[in-house]
Amino acid sequence: MRTATIKRDTLETQINLTLNLDEQTPIQIDTGIGYIDHMLTLFAKHGRFGLQVQVHGDLQVDAHHTTEDVGIALGEAFTEALGDKTGIERYGLAIVPMDETLVRSVVDLSGRSYLVFKAGLTAPILGNFETEIVEDFWQGFAQEAKANVHIEVLYGRNTHHKIEAMFKATGRALRQAVTINPEIQGVNSTKGVI
Repeated sequence: MRTATIKRDTLETQINLTLNLDEQTPIQIDTGIGYIDHMLTLFAKHGRFGLQVQVHGDLQVDAHHTTEDVGIALGEAFTEALGDKTGIERYGLAIVPMDETLVRSVVDLSGRSYLVFKAGLTAPILGNFETEIVEDFWQGFAQEAKANVHIEVLYGRNTHHKIEAMFKATGRALRQAVTINPEIQGVNSTKGVI
């Protein structure tokens, strides 16, 4: 079983996160931010990951520290759960519609961190959630997962739909990337490591 448990304690957040790449349940998310809870639930469901997240953050300040730190912890969990990455597909691509919106997410579990984020989020706030923080989540994730992550809203109008489609698409792209292919000998790289 490819699993990881991450505990991240800072002066701003205390996070307990468990990821299972091979079993879809349970999914239990409580970050204190309803919108992020919803997005992480969608990510896990569409990626077919088991994911438990419990966070106590400085929400009296704002949602930034909690959201970014959860992205960091989730990226760390992917790195730990994947180990030496033997036999994984490495690459993943998903294109997901959400009503009028279409989002493409492409990932490479290359061992190199890079984020391309083209979202055009026109509503700065959804409820009391500042939408610009979504990019910080994915930046933290890409950095700690040591992955290339390209997320692009191809078109759309509704900011909620754009963000929802990107979490679903990236979950699905990661499902492809972490899948073990018995035809791959060692790691899927001519370098011999990823």
